[in-house]
Amino acid sequence: MPKTALVTGANRGIGLELVRALCARGDRVIAACRSESVELRSLDVEVEEGVDVTSDDSVAHLVRRLESQPIDLLINNAGILSRETLAAMDFDAIRWQFEVNAMGPLRVTRALLPQMGPGSKVGIVTSRMGSLEDNTSGSRYGYRMSKAAANMAGVSLAHDLNHRGVAVALLHPGYVKTDMTGGNGHIGPAESAQGLLDRMDELNLGNSGRFWHANGDILPW
Repeated sequence: MPKTALVTGANRGIGLELVRALCARGDRVIAACRSESVELRSLDVEVEEGVDVTSDDSVAHLVRRLESQPIDLLINNAGILSRETLAAMDFDAIRWQFEVNAMGPLRVTRALLPQMGPGSKVGIVTSRMGSLEDNTSGSRYGYRMSKAAANMAGVSLAHDLNHRGVAVALLHPGYVKTDMTGGNGHIGPAESAQGLLDRMDELNLGNSGRFWHANGDILPW
């Protein structure tokens, strides 16, 4: 049965491919982004432009525009990356990554809770770079710290939403060839998006709060 899915950061990269894959399988898709792209506009989806996940007012405006439409699947995909090192530190950039990567998914999920019921699912696209155990190279302070915070937020949401029947997944997309990675990576965004959707299909209340690689591996915290 077709479901209604909302994807943030939907205008390019992994977000665009998530929208494309959801649309292809017959789901109704709400594509939220700050600025639409030609590729996104070409798809048969509802585009919600001007959505800034760092702004309470912007997210509240999105909720009003949706007019209490039920949300079966929420994928918090919007994210940013900058490359701080100990020698080249930018604390403003670190703060901004927290706003987008950690606060953003929490803000959007909380705002849309009234539209999610038993059986709804929440995905947070995080990163294995937010894993303490997996950090073998240091650096990238803002990205690593903000993704670790996103992981913690997701685990708390999994506990807090369990009684509502809403399951939550923390999802590492893999090392994906996107603009964010400068075109470097091991897989393309379409392959990553399909893996993320496979994990969301497997998600239930019994495995809610799990930290998953798109390929199905369970990742360490």
